[in-house]
Amino acid sequence: MPEQNNADKKPKRTIRVGWIYLFITIALLVMLLPTLLLSPKEITLQEFDRKMLSRHAVEKIDVVNNETAEIYIKKDFANDAFFKDVLKPEGGIIVPGPHYKITIGSPESFERNLDEAQKDFQDNEKVSVSYIKRKNWVGDVLSWTIPVVLMLLMFRYIGRMGSSMGGKEGGPSIFNFGRSTATLFDKENKSTVTFDDVAGLEEAKVEMKEIVDFLKDPNAFTRLGAKIPKGVIIVGPPGTGKTLLVKAVANEAQVPFFSISGSEFVEMFVGVGASRVRDLFRKAKEKTPCIIFIDEIDAVGRSRGKNTLYQGVNDERESTLNQLLTEMDGFGTNSGVMVLAATNRADMLDPALLRPGRFDRHIYLELPSVIERKAIFKVHIKPLLLDETVDVDFLAAQTPGSSGADIANICNEAALIAARRKAEKVSRQDFMNAIDRIIAGVERKSKIISPDEKKIIAYHEAGHAVVSWLLKNVDPLVKVSIVPRGKSLGAAWYLPEEHQLRNTAQFTDMLCAGLGGRVAEEIIFGDITSGALDDLEKVTKQAYTMVAFYGFNKTIGNISFYDSSGENEFGFQKPYSEETSKIIDEEVRLLVGKAYEQTKKLLIENKSKLTTLAERLLKQEVVLKEDLEEILGKRPGNTTENIKEEAVKMGTTL
Repeated sequence: MPEQNNADKKPKRTIRVGWIYLFITIALLVMLLPTLLLSPKEITLQEFDRKMLSRHAVEKIDVVNNETAEIYIKKDFANDAFFKDVLKPEGGIIVPGPHYKITIGSPESFERNLDEAQKDFQDNEKVSVSYIKRKNWVGDVLSWTIPVVLMLLMFRYIGRMGSSMGGKEGGPSIFNFGRSTATLFDKENKSTVTFDDVAGLEEAKVEMKEIVDFLKDPNAFTRLGAKIPKGVIIVGPPGTGKTLLVKAVANEAQVPFFSISGSEFVEMFVGVGASRVRDLFRKAKEKTPCIIFIDEIDAVGRSRGKNTLYQGVNDERESTLNQLLTEMDGFGTNSGVMVLAATNRADMLDPALLRPGRFDRHIYLELPSVIERKAIFKVHIKPLLLDETVDVDFLAAQTPGSSGADIANICNEAALIAARRKAEKVSRQDFMNAIDRIIAGVERKSKIISPDEKKIIAYHEAGHAVVSWLLKNVDPLVKVSIVPRGKSLGAAWYLPEEHQLRNTAQFTDMLCAGLGGRVAEEIIFGDITSGALDDLEKVTKQAYTMVAFYGFNKTIGNISFYDSSGENEFGFQKPYSEETSKIIDEEVRLLVGKAYEQTKKLLIENKSKLTTLAERLLKQEVVLKEDLEEILGKRPGNTTENIKEEAVKMGTTL
């Protein structure tokens, strides 16, 4: 019955509003109709003089507000052809007037002109002139009512705009700045991602499944005196699956789920961010138990006190953070409300935000290992049509350092490449092309390169290849190419080994491999080019890392100036003196110079191999591992006799 009553009320209200609008429309028409119908025809002073006054057709003249002269025509001229359209239009009744009007400059000039035109008239023939004051009350009323009505309609439209755009509560309305913009996911509108869709994050999934168990059956934990964690923060590099993991929680937990980005709290208006935080937690308390997810929390949770020189002490972001700290663990209680957060910049977060009582659990995600990459590939190749050449172990070994998002992109790109060549299924070669395209960019075969430049590029890449092949501590070399891709004119492709630690010899060999291209140019051509810019940048950064961070330099000693907390990221001063800075710069130059001489000696001893490889590159543009073994021999000290070596071997037969 209540539903029926509500249904009956809405049409009645609509009918009442419709009658009001109809009444207002009729009233306006009644007020405006006489003005529109009886509006006199405007003429010039010359027409008035020659065609009306000279014919004695004017009955009288009314000068209105000293601006307009309204002219009345005698009824005797009703059948006159000139006056018929205004006196007796379409053969109807005679219109009482006024029939014509003249805009006058001033009453005095009008009177002079009128007297001049009637100087030969008899006294009884002269036209009488009246001066009247008339108020246009319709125009006066409309002049202030129309702007008011337009303003009311504008505010009504803006007020409804927030709910009409995307259906998001507290949308972009000027009346809703202080309301939360979080998206609510519930039983009707929930995520479709499950934990089965999340691969390669087994330890993190165990932690998050426990959170789901907390919310589903809290008594199983609280009966022993345990407290449910108030917050969980997920930290990891971009693309490692932080948001995907939270989507699975949103689906599996079966409780209301509020999702919002950290940047949505802060606006240009002071106090809006804190107000949105209060509104978000108020809504969450009404739906307990529930979850609040704040993505990219570093946008609002950055450490207080930083950048005050640039942004000022009274920062809107800091007040928003203070309100968030209070809501998560203040005098008020938030029992049943759990906060999840994700970021890839945990070093920038305020320590008060990370302490137990606010974020009790910290889950760290890393780039997937070869086993985890295999599991991720299995998830993303499910919807693809694959042929028998595709091997998941091979793909996992070929993508070291790739995140889950990278692997998803590789699978999608492989399917697009196969579709582009009109294939029925996706092959292993499609995956290899996709990996090459994502890592190095699209092939630019149309790029114009002169023969001399192409020769320099070939020797440059051959220099990298020879040094990398002959030094045992460099990652295995897969192939060398002088086909332009992206911004690069050529590339040497490596298969990085997944080391957790690297020693001094490994770092030194990597420096030599990076300098191989520049050294080859000097040996063969006696000159150097700008093509080594990227190599020199990497070598310089790596050398400074060895000296200033890892303590690999005897002069500096076992001292590290690395700041993992990020406290001095925007500071003006270095964490060491000017004297130490000079020593670091000098030691870096010595380190790079020593590696350069070592590389030069190695390439001079193997100049014939360098020349042979460069000529092979000029001939076929891409040299694979089989060709490298033919030219350079078996790689010395190769200990990668495992699944990765097998993957490389399979790759060379493509």
